[in-house]
Amino acid sequence: MTAPGFENPTQEHPFAPFVRILGKGKSGSRSLSRSEARAAFGMILRGEVEAVQVGAFLMLLRVKEETGEELAGFVDACRDEMAAPDAALRADLDWSSYAGKKHQHPWFILSLLLLAGAGHRVLVHGADGHTPERLYTEPALRELGLPVAANWSEAGAQLDSSNFSYLPLRHFCQPLHELIQLRPLLGLRSPVNTLTRMLNPLRAPASIQSIFHPAYASLHQAADLLLGQPRALVFKGDSGEVELKPQADTRLHLLAGSQSTELLVPRVMHGRVESVAQPAVAPLRALWRGTCEDAYGTGAVLGTAALALILLRPELEPGAAHELAQSLWQQRDTTRLA
Repeated sequence: MTAPGFENPTQEHPFAPFVRILGKGKSGSRSLSRSEARAAFGMILRGEVEAVQVGAFLMLLRVKEETGEELAGFVDACRDEMAAPDAALRADLDWSSYAGKKHQHPWFILSLLLLAGAGHRVLVHGADGHTPERLYTEPALRELGLPVAANWSEAGAQLDSSNFSYLPLRHFCQPLHELIQLRPLLGLRSPVNTLTRMLNPLRAPASIQSIFHPAYASLHQAADLLLGQPRALVFKGDSGEVELKPQADTRLHLLAGSQSTELLVPRVMHGRVESVAQPAVAPLRALWRGTCEDAYGTGAVLGTAALALILLRPELEPGAAHELAQSLWQQRDTTRLA
């Protein structure tokens, strides 16, 4: 991330113009073009930038608020610099998982199993450790004995054998992983937390993303449109993860080609839902095996799976997608979890 100490104060650093574009004041500053964003972020990923410049760049973007063009350029740079997968490796659905669960158990993992069991190849990518007191996807999957890959070759083998693989960001773009870990140091989320959700490293035709704030939906769609994403679904999920909240009306932002559509999924639970004391995977195992019932968990699993099915199978209306999710649940292999 950081180049050797800059030793010539009489000569402007090559990255300085990008900081100046963003920080020249109300009348002088502007957003980066897509090509500028690609060039700037590429320098950061290659370690050609000083640490102080990285902090300034990310926080200026945070204050200004990133644009769809900037995010598309950042994703371009990440795809340029990341470890490239084999050209034959493919997935049907790209699922980003970077937030971690704070208030509820990670029920969406069971939704992933339903989709994989239905024959859909799902690649999940994410990072952990950057926000205290959250349960991240990688340790949850490991505890459940589910596939976690160390490289693209393993991810491909797991997708071939079980239609599911989780590949940590550090294994295909280590510099970007390091940037995410800056959150405790900076005290704020940065555009990195947004752009990681759009990486879609296998260029899957369908991409599902969760946002923290509803206003980010249009930003995600603008970037996805520029990136040529065929189908993408964005919604506000629980704790920022791709998981429907059964106790809330959920607005879906669906992008199909250049066509944007909004759908409203009504809540299936009414009244206040208390947070769990500590997110864990034991309740997932019990619900999957049928040894206990959990109305919230079942609602989250089926609802989340239905959202993904709307994305994967364009012919399905929301009601039909939910019925299919229920059918997949009834037919699940209850011995699948360790």
